[in-house]
Amino acid sequence: MQKSTRARKPAIEDDQEVSMARDAIRKSIETKQRLAEECLDDIVQMARMITIALRKGGKVVFFGNGGSAADAQHISAELVGKFKRARPPLRASALTTNTSILTAIGNDIGFDEIFARQIQATLEREDVAVGISTSGRSANVIKGVEEARRIGAKTIALTGSGGGQLGPICDHRVIVPSDDTQRIQECHIMIGHIVCELIDETLGDRSHV
Repeated sequence: MQKSTRARKPAIEDDQEVSMARDAIRKSIETKQRLAEECLDDIVQMARMITIALRKGGKVVFFGNGGSAADAQHISAELVGKFKRARPPLRASALTTNTSILTAIGNDIGFDEIFARQIQATLEREDVAVGISTSGRSANVIKGVEEARRIGAKTIALTGSGGGQLGPICDHRVIVPSDDTQRIQECHIMIGHIVCELIDETLGDRSHV
């Protein structure tokens, strides 16, 4: 039998890269464990607030910068589309997707106003605004929440680093117990999935919401 001439991949040694990868996984697990111990009630309450608004015919908007903008789009997509259970589409959106709106407001008025201006145009009292900021210090997210509060909508902070300036001004907050941006972001998308699953459990078998 002819032997294969294909070279075997060398075994990965326990070098610095492997050690760094293992350490990152360990830190992620530890942060999520702390989240499970300290924030479960906050996560459940976040899902309840959004569910109540959707039941009443309201909507939920998500917004943030960078990775938090991606999280805003990801979570809203799960609600409008389908998460785990068959259900009608839910009224959710991200304020980070219309580049013409973002660049017009950023250029003509100021980057700090990109969310507040959209909220002023679209939100009503029965709605929910979810501001996402790993540090809790993003000026445009804070201004967006302040505008939502002025309108009378419910506000939720999804943050970390003790909540920063964002946490205290919101009606409700979920604060990941970490100061590490990577770990906070990893928890944020997990929190988003948990919230979507809890909403599905409540609204998934309804013909309308």
